[in-house]
Amino acid sequence: MDVLEINNVSKSFGSFKAVKNLYISLPQNVIYGFLGPNGAGKTTTIRMIMDIIMPDEGEIKVLGQRISDKIKDRIGYLPEERGLYKKMKVNEILVFLSRLKRIKQDNINKKIDYWLERFELIEWKNKKVEELSKGMQQKLQFIATIIHSPELIILDEPFAGLDPINTDLLKNIMLELKEQGTTIIFSTHMMEKVEKICDSICLINKGEKVLDGNLKKIKQQYGKNTVRIEYSGSNNFLNNKELIKSYNDYGQMVEITLNPGVDAQKLLIEAIKEATISKFEVTEPSLNDIFIEKVKEK
Repeated sequence: MDVLEINNVSKSFGSFKAVKNLYISLPQNVIYGFLGPNGAGKTTTIRMIMDIIMPDEGEIKVLGQRISDKIKDRIGYLPEERGLYKKMKVNEILVFLSRLKRIKQDNINKKIDYWLERFELIEWKNKKVEELSKGMQQKLQFIATIIHSPELIILDEPFAGLDPINTDLLKNIMLELKEQGTTIIFSTHMMEKVEKICDSICLINKGEKVLDGNLKKIKQQYGKNTVRIEYSGSNNFLNNKELIKSYNDYGQMVEITLNPGVDAQKLLIEAIKEATISKFEVTEPSLNDIFIEKVKEK
């Protein structure tokens, strides 16, 4: 059984078509990156999955059924717009939200303490939410999302507001949950995170799906036409249009897409004439490069 089935779904707001004829089929026990530029239709799609708004056309099934209150109890949802009752204490709000998800009373306190320990918030257990930093509130909201052990977790920009240490902590917990059999959908602009942890991705642009499937297979389709060079000195070698299709230069490191059929060694020969090369790597394109290319095509 697929965890999520989106069949020919469309949604318009007035004359603006936010989602157009979208198809997604998501198996169990994967981490699925839901990607797209601002305004692509990601959040609209997530809200339709959660039955916050209704599609104009098509059908959505979650865990084999149309969405209902019982199905929602099997989902953990972290929306893009965070919302916590700021005057409530950390423990109080987690007890309240746990009861809404019908967690048995004798399990609530144990679950709360476990997750507060994991996210280094146990010392803040009896503090009001408004006393927490933005990053702490983000961690608290994530705990509220997963405390009922959902089968499907939907995260809209889960890393927003987190420093690198807590971003890494959240990433590790997402991987742990996947190992335990949970399916995770998350929307983000942080391509490096998607590339490291996602099994599959879906890229939408202007409301339409433009790329979908296993991430490794997608990258393999593009072949090893990308060169990463770390250098010092002149970057005049980047002006060679016979060899180079496009590039992103970061000063001391550049990512280069070669023209079709070009031997990377020819580029190396040209580069060492102009600069000192400390690293030269031929690889598959990054997800960020694929993202930019597909969006520009559309």
